[in-house]
Amino acid sequence: MDIANKIFVVTGGGSGMGRELTIQLVKKGAKVIIADIHQKDMDDTSKIAGIDQVSTHIVDISNREEVTNFASDVIDRYGYIDGLINNAGIIQPFIDIKDLDYGQIEKVMNVNFYGTVNMTKAFLPTLLLRPSAHIMNISSMGGFIPFPGQSIYGASKAAVKLFTEGLYAELLNSNVNVTVVFPGAIDTNIMSNSGVQTKEEMDKTKAEAKFKALPAPKAAASMIDAIEKNKFQIRVGKDAKMMHFLYNLNSRRAINFITKQMAKMKDF
Repeated sequence: MDIANKIFVVTGGGSGMGRELTIQLVKKGAKVIIADIHQKDMDDTSKIAGIDQVSTHIVDISNREEVTNFASDVIDRYGYIDGLINNAGIIQPFIDIKDLDYGQIEKVMNVNFYGTVNMTKAFLPTLLLRPSAHIMNISSMGGFIPFPGQSIYGASKAAVKLFTEGLYAELLNSNVNVTVVFPGAIDTNIMSNSGVQTKEEMDKTKAEAKFKALPAPKAAASMIDAIEKNKFQIRVGKDAKMMHFLYNLNSRRAINFITKQMAKMKDF
């Protein structure tokens, strides 16, 4: 897909990966419609990317009615969209399933999985009417290999993986291309947005992980390249690529390796 002069909806565009995706889409000549729950963050993204090319909308993607109304408003205003990037997501507290309450479980599933489903269902009818369109869903490295202390997050992202692959299969003979993304460690603020750590804990975690976290601009560039080239799957970051290889080679040993690495995070 040629990005220039296209209209994209990006969820979670107020910060982190969504902000970088918005900035780079605008640089390539697209107009971006942001859906997020933080107005100030969206305003900041809009100022950085270009106010004339970005519109902001407060939307709780886990709320089906809000998403339906948002899609109707977008179509009424613009007539159509050409692309949808389901980027918004949250992680869970770094604790085991036995200690995780149902409210936390439901929140993660509602945002990560049902939010993706809600947005896809709401915008797919108009995407099918375009000469060429694209849906990109962000899964995670945790969507193909388990991370102890993030098991529900991983389950939500595994659901996104299979949902997206099923969508790809159903749309093979249509004009809508589909991509699923498996990012590894990306230098974003997903922990603060998820509310799972104090500032001191986040600073410590970032200091320990920064050397191996891929900068968000590079990750966003890889994702946009995948849209332009209509790629089916991409793994973003050396860690995602390495763990995918190891998991396919010997899943048990790969899981044991990850378990040792996650021991530090679960101590927070």
